[in-house]
Amino acid sequence: MTMLDGVIDTRPLRSHPGFRRLWIGTTTASFSGQVALVAVLYQVWQLTHSSAWVGVIGAATAVPTIVFGLLGGALADAVDRRRVVMLTSTGAVTAAVLLAVQAGTGVRSLPLVLILVAAQAGCSALGASARRTFVPRLLPREQVPAGIALNHVSFQAAMLVGPAVAGLAIAHWGVTSAYVLDAAAVTVSLYGVARLPSMRPEGGTTPVSLRATWDGWRFIVRRPALSGSLATDLAATVLAMPIALFPVLNEQRFAGDPRTLGLFLSAIAVGGIAAGLTSGLLSRAPRPGIVSLTAAATWGAALAGFGLVDTLFPTLACLAVAGAADTIAVISRGTLIQLATPDRYLGRVNSVEHVVGVAGPGIGNARAGAVAGLTSASTAAITGGLACALTVAVLAATNPALRRWRHQAAEPGAATPT
Repeated sequence: MTMLDGVIDTRPLRSHPGFRRLWIGTTTASFSGQVALVAVLYQVWQLTHSSAWVGVIGAATAVPTIVFGLLGGALADAVDRRRVVMLTSTGAVTAAVLLAVQAGTGVRSLPLVLILVAAQAGCSALGASARRTFVPRLLPREQVPAGIALNHVSFQAAMLVGPAVAGLAIAHWGVTSAYVLDAAAVTVSLYGVARLPSMRPEGGTTPVSLRATWDGWRFIVRRPALSGSLATDLAATVLAMPIALFPVLNEQRFAGDPRTLGLFLSAIAVGGIAAGLTSGLLSRAPRPGIVSLTAAATWGAALAGFGLVDTLFPTLACLAVAGAADTIAVISRGTLIQLATPDRYLGRVNSVEHVVGVAGPGIGNARAGAVAGLTSASTAAITGGLACALTVAVLAATNPALRRWRHQAAEPGAATPT
């Protein structure tokens, strides 16, 4: 281990070519997602000038994420996971191309935009569970936390660069250029998966059925560390997600400048990258459950602060603190879930984590938009952040298994490297 690995553990990138290729593809996909997010936020705001309709974007992603995410979990425990990811990524590319076409031809149809966003979310959700199983299969057990950390650091880097690039592209060449960039980046991301070996589940496959899906849910419920970790993430996303508030607050505070809108998301990424640079220490924390609880409460408090301030530097500072807390929570939660779950259940458990991690923000953004429509955007941010912090405190007090879970307590038979 080098001195650098004591801060951010890069051993998975140096020692495992399969993981390195996957990481490059995942980073590119994360970049494309951030570009698309800014483009959709901007286009829907321009079509409606309504924070409530911007919040509907969250619902348009949440519903297909729940439906196809759970189906994708059962599918990932039944067939070759690599093939699932290749097919679903191709569907996501198609939806990205159609978003570019509708913007370029000047259709100006809000229902069409939402349908295409939902289609892309559905394709991504169907393959997400299978994609999440790759890290524990490609890496030795002791390097799995480092692999999860590297993936999240790359996501935060994409979140830093993607929104800024999207804002500049929209400002200079229009929203169509952002959609074209999204489609190109999703296509490039296929590189990371195309050269992976076959990834069939270890310990036998489970037929795709409602019974198999229910069995996965029962597995989670019977393990308080898993269920508590997912409940913490659900509280953070549903109660405090702020993205739907960005356009209206940008309009109120900074005259609707698209470059400033991009900076909101980039500020979250700055904090995330700063926290991610300590992932070498974070991935070796003996109790990831208590770390994730503390980080989730900090996320809520920072977003309450975001609702209170009204000038640029304090706004970006609160978002940066929230981004740092989010990175710490994601790495800690991912470590616990991947190491506490046997490979035969990994697809279904990952599907629940994906549904919570993607549909939760979608529902949270819909909540934020609705509250902002009834009151104000600032009120929506403040009340959501405080509700998140309070709920996480209750979860911490009532779930000792989550607080006390340690690496050596990992589930016997958890995923091993191929």
